[in-house]
Amino acid sequence: MLKRRLIPKLQMMPSSFDPEQMVLVITSGFDKITEIGDPVSQAKIYEAQAADELIFVDIRAGKNGINRLANVARRAAEEIFMPFTLGGGVRTLDDFRVLLSNGADKVSVNSAAVDDPQLIENAASMFGDQCVVLSIDAKLNAEGRYTVWTRGGTKDTGLDPVEWSVQGEKLGAGEILITSIDRDGSRKGLDIELTHAVSDAVSIPVITAGGCGLAEHFVEGFTAGDASAVSAGTYFCMKDENPMQTRSQIKNAGLPIRIVT
Repeated sequence: MLKRRLIPKLQMMPSSFDPEQMVLVITSGFDKITEIGDPVSQAKIYEAQAADELIFVDIRAGKNGINRLANVARRAAEEIFMPFTLGGGVRTLDDFRVLLSNGADKVSVNSAAVDDPQLIENAASMFGDQCVVLSIDAKLNAEGRYTVWTRGGTKDTGLDPVEWSVQGEKLGAGEILITSIDRDGSRKGLDIELTHAVSDAVSIPVITAGGCGLAEHFVEGFTAGDASAVSAGTYFCMKDENPMQTRSQIKNAGLPIRIVT
């Protein structure tokens, strides 16, 4: 049985003091933003606390975005020794190449994949499907239907996240990262309905994110949500919990998870 994974998410944006530097932030609903520190320094802490993997995401990718991400990749590769994914503003195969050649193990793609689904297939063919993470941001509309949002949660594509996950798997994505915009930063718990629907529809690993506020929320993501991994940002940054403590509570719930000694 595959071990379940804990994956801290390090959301970043250009610093308000130095636009060329990336700063770690936490968000709520994808709009309220608080700057809290250096992403690589925080990554080193997560590594010491026995996280399984890391996800770095530039939430304000724009001009020179890939160059800034590449700088983060180089720094992270020099200072931490665990798998990590980079995403945010990835638009081309060359962007994949730049990030992977600078130390990233995987690359996540969101808006560009919706604009041109062939990007998923081309990236998987060139770099291997294990390197391609399809990131999906979803929220409920007024009719109570989930839709996929792009451009940092500002554009409603009208796509169904479950159908888009299935298409992404067929195109060659090796993993799905599903994030609930409604739950982002709320600490009220993961969107279990959304998580389970996506997990049930695909055979590739599903990472769920958005809303963790208690250790039991991780357990729910693995059990009721049937996710392969749970990712959290605000939970680990703003709460007196760390991946090692959370891992112990997941293990006590009888779930298969890596034992750290």
